[in-house]
Amino acid sequence: MVDLFVDRVLVKNNTDQDELDTEREIVMRLQNRILMLYFASAACESCQQFAPTLTDFFERLTDEFYVDRGAQLVLLYISLDQSEEQQESFLKKLPKKCLYLAYEDPYRRELKAMFNVEELPTVVVLRPDCSILIPNAVKEILCHGPDCYRNWQEAAELIDRNFMISEDFEGKSMRSLSDPVRRLKYKVEDKKKKKKKKKESGWGGGGEEDAEVDGGADGKDGGRAEREKGRRVQWVREGAERRDAGDAVSEEEEEEEEEEEEGNRRIDEECREKVA
Repeated sequence: MVDLFVDRVLVKNNTDQDELDTEREIVMRLQNRILMLYFASAACESCQQFAPTLTDFFERLTDEFYVDRGAQLVLLYISLDQSEEQQESFLKKLPKKCLYLAYEDPYRRELKAMFNVEELPTVVVLRPDCSILIPNAVKEILCHGPDCYRNWQEAAELIDRNFMISEDFEGKSMRSLSDPVRRLKYKVEDKKKKKKKKKESGWGGGGEEDAEVDGGADGKDGGRAEREKGRRVQWVREGAERRDAGDAVSEEEEEEEEEEEEGNRRIDEECREKVA
């Protein structure tokens, strides 16, 4: 699809009419997307009637007001108007996010011949590889609305499971199935960090403290080196902690829990004896 427009200038239908005139900009906008080529004219009454439907169709699939993540869809208006004024007036009926070819660009007529456009309006739907997915999707859009896109997405092999219309989220929990496991993992990781700190204090302090002491004796340069060394040691330790955090409950934690339970039982027995 990108090859069709690499050497062309595409214009955005916004107030500033920004141009996509570099290969990088065009690739970024068109690559891995379904492209709708909308052939129409302001002088065509059917085109005038279909324009609001197409605008609503496109916005419901790409506007953040309707969807949590926009569809991989691009709308390109191919004007067959008789004057530039007609083209500009018709563009006002189309979405701000759509693109178009300038009126003076003769490529508009070439595209009409290339895709054998014989009636207006016509919406040619193209796959990312430039092959034709639907020669004219006007009737399908009128009959099925935004639901068409799911069929196009599968047929074009654009598997994007993050795309969901906002209604699909209603009544559904946004928490993943692995959330309980993840919570347990983070809880275990916190315990291990506390335990690691206790061990480090028993060893006479962390690497950074030792580095600072050595720095006072050996000078500024030596102190920096020792502090850097201490940081590396700390990073290695933290990395080991993160690797260990994958286990839900370690053997060492089970032993600690048993010892804690045994201590609690002894305290309860002593209390009962004193009361008696």
